[in-house]
Amino acid sequence: MEPLRLCVNTQTPLVQFAPIATGEGGKPSQRTLLDVSQLVEGRDYRFSPGGVTRMVFPLLKQMMSRGVLKDAHWVALNPDAPERARIGGIELFHVSVGKDVMQGYGKTKETMWKTIHGVQDSEDAAEDLFWRDEYSDFAYYNRFSAELIAKLDRKHEYDVFYIHDFQQLPVGHMLKTLKPKVFRWHIPFDESMIPTDWKGLLSTYFNSYDVVVVSSKKYLRSLKSFGYSGRVVHVYPYVDPSTYTEPSKEQVDRLCSRFGITPGDELALVVARMDPMKGQDRAIKALAALKDHHPRLKLMLVGDGSFSSSREGLGLSKGDRWKSHLETIAAQAEVRDRVIFTGHLSQVDLDAAYARCALTILPSVREGFGLVVIESWLHKKPAIVTNRAGISELVTDGRNGFLFDPNDVDSLAKVVSRVLNHDSLRSEMGEKGFSTSKLCHLERGVKAESELLLGLV
Repeated sequence: MEPLRLCVNTQTPLVQFAPIATGEGGKPSQRTLLDVSQLVEGRDYRFSPGGVTRMVFPLLKQMMSRGVLKDAHWVALNPDAPERARIGGIELFHVSVGKDVMQGYGKTKETMWKTIHGVQDSEDAAEDLFWRDEYSDFAYYNRFSAELIAKLDRKHEYDVFYIHDFQQLPVGHMLKTLKPKVFRWHIPFDESMIPTDWKGLLSTYFNSYDVVVVSSKKYLRSLKSFGYSGRVVHVYPYVDPSTYTEPSKEQVDRLCSRFGITPGDELALVVARMDPMKGQDRAIKALAALKDHHPRLKLMLVGDGSFSSSREGLGLSKGDRWKSHLETIAAQAEVRDRVIFTGHLSQVDLDAAYARCALTILPSVREGFGLVVIESWLHKKPAIVTNRAGISELVTDGRNGFLFDPNDVDSLAKVVSRVLNHDSLRSEMGEKGFSTSKLCHLERGVKAESELLLGLV
């Protein structure tokens, strides 16, 4: 079979550029295709944090190296970025619309995100969403993306379209083509969380795709009962284990010195963007409950805002507000000096944080999957996992990890204390977690996704 020409669409871009990299005066350079390999990572650009980009980039590279793909083009929202760029053989096309449109788009997608996660501020917050002015901005952005993809298709003649992110769901409906379209739903899907007056339109959007890929078996069952008539495929999210290395002692010592971690300190690690859904407040409250029994326990919170809430992205400021709230909680609980906010860490520093910690916590109120648990297991660290994450179906409580209800802080504190008090338990659970992590290795993802895409043409 001939290699495929693939077009990928996400909200979050693969790369975020510093102003110096985009041209004189901070203005994006539109004249030529920017070669990212000529820039310096960490100075001129950074890879966007998050599971979508961490999965899709290595997937595309592997598919291209194995001859599954001939071309891979990636369309994503990226204001103030060059119009076109290339990295790792993949051509990037960046969508930019006006600030007024982005404001309405942001409000709509936040309402959708909160509703689907079951954390809307009031019962009527999601009512009549599709009749609001802000939704027209949401639709405009998706239509703009779909028209760019259609324009590229006329030039490059793609074989398959692969759309990611719930924010992009309407693109498939707006992309008028008989070519195969695949959608990957990354966040939780619980039919009971969907407002009744949303179901008709969302069902129309879903049924625009030939295949929908979900991250959990329970999401598969829920989507089928929702009314999607196409093919639903379950593929666990995946990471490239080769990108996680054992740090040197010097690298670990440098991280500890930077953040004031001394040899006698016990360290609990949470890796997540600054967002109320990620539940960092639960981890802080558990730390407070343990401050007398574990006086050397510190909590490291790694992460900054998402693309939407970061200064480098859409600048919705949610991440800054949540961090300020967490600092207040820690101060009130008299543990502010034991909570470490690192912001974004390079992969080298993140590996050092995993190496130094005694355990990791995924405290999310609700989580689509939870790739950070896989990262923890790759470093053979015990993971304490919210029972509201997609990855919870891979956790056997007390065997390869611990499960807890994120609304029960006392149970979280007890599990943390138990793990800290038993060296053999930490070691055993780390080893068993490492074995489980193989279910989410890149190799399995490449095999499953290659078979899916090749089977559509």
